[in-house]
Amino acid sequence: MQEKNHPLDLDVQYPDARLESSLTPALVERWVRATLLGPAELTIRFVDSAEGQTLNRDYRGKDYATNVLTFAYNEGEELGEDEPTQADIILCTDVLQREAEEQNKTVEEHAAHLVVHGVLHAQGYDHEHDEEAEEMEQFERDIMEVLGYPDPYAEQ
Repeated sequence: MQEKNHPLDLDVQYPDARLESSLTPALVERWVRATLLGPAELTIRFVDSAEGQTLNRDYRGKDYATNVLTFAYNEGEELGEDEPTQADIILCTDVLQREAEEQNKTVEEHAAHLVVHGVLHAQGYDHEHDEEAEEMEQFERDIMEVLGYPDPYAEQ
């Protein structure tokens, strides 16, 4: 598995700027490109817990901030070879930092995993059933290894 060069329109936003200097757009782009299966138009947005909670409550009916939310705009559609996956991927800085500490991971490696996870969701991967979850998790492990990060599911 190697990093791909699919057409990518990527907008990285930092309304919560705490990680902007360490998780640069170039770094985020590297994670995204390693995960792409085809062309994509993506926004990766780092938000605080208030915005994360509002989005999770309003769109998923769960009234708490979560680590990553993926809004896949062409979910379930059969895309042509040149048609881009379109999605917004929201990472909550507060949850990301807390989980990294709890899991004895660096913020960078946990953020890389969450971006990989979100981009896979945007491209139709899911983990609702055991078989799907196993396939998605293995793909995440493979991508993280290519990126030079440890297995995100290994016991810490």
